Amino acid sequence: MHFPEGFRRKISQNLLWDFLRKGKKITKNKSKKSSSPRTRKGKLVSAGYLFPSILGVLLFFVLPFLIVIFYSVVDNPISRQFVFLDNFVSVFQNNAFKQAARNTMTFSVVAVPLAVVLSLMLAMMLESKIPFRSQFRTFFLSPMMVPIASVVLIWQVLFHYNGMMNEVLTLFQRDKVDWLNSSFAQVVIVVLFLWKNLGYNMILFMSALSSIPKDILEVAVLESATPFQIFWHIKLRYMSSTILFVTIMSLINSFKVFREIYLLKGDYPYDTMYMLQHFMNNTFSRLDYQKMSAAAIMMAIVMVIIIGILFLTENYFGKDVEG
Repeated sequence: MHFPEGFRRKISQNLLWDFLRKGKKITKNKSKKSSSPRTRKGKLVSAGYLFPSILGVLLFFVLPFLIVIFYSVVDNPISRQFVFLDNFVSVFQNNAFKQAARNTMTFSVVAVPLAVVLSLMLAMMLESKIPFRSQFRTFFLSPMMVPIASVVLIWQVLFHYNGMMNEVLTLFQRDKVDWLNSSFAQVVIVVLFLWKNLGYNMILFMSALSSIPKDILEVAVLESATPFQIFWHIKLRYMSSTILFVTIMSLINSFKVFREIYLLKGDYPYDTMYMLQHFMNNTFSRLDYQKMSAAAIMMAIVMVIIIGILFLTENYFGKDVEG
């Protein structure tokens, strides 16, 4: 049956208005349900459960950080005279701080990419179902179960002047090396860092690899894609968020390597092992709070900038997968 154009347009408008009225009624009903006493009670209960955690964060993280900011802009905690950026200038001109910042940056630039790349390679190796797969995985996870004091003891035995590494060198007619008191000192710490963190990163990458859709990989194989193309265009894209997380965690752990160095060599190690944490620890022991606070603020700013760049990079390369 044929209807006039004006009649059909009127029916369409009526249907549209009916749909909009029903939508408004549904929205109103939802808003009424959300404002019901039961819903409000649920929100109050949720807030009650969250309150201890929020209070803990405010007391142990936010408040101390605000105090650090205050100390960084006063001359000392007693007189509390406002000096603005004088403490930051003083820290930036301090030779010990320059050396510590240079050593920390060098260590992070070398250790963090190695930790990410090597752990990804290990995860892909285990994904290929090599022989003794479980034993191989256990070998790299075992450092996570060893206390840090035991790890340091092992490294002292290995890299002592009369230790195992120098005994191996003498077998090849090489001179002994004072590993912990020479230019090789930071190499020893990089190896220690990798040995301690590769297992955890490897497990994260194995989980990410197993979550990649199998049908996409099968289609790529049917389309005659090479293993490198599959890795670069598919696996790497789907693992972008995991790579970001592993990189951030490795960066944070690289700043925590002070524990191992302190147990190995104390407050004042060899020059290339003197990190920012050593500077802050020694400054704190002299009760120079304003200088320590200024250094902490500068370190926090650099960390925020680096992590922000990592987030932007991950968002750029992984947005098509996430969408």
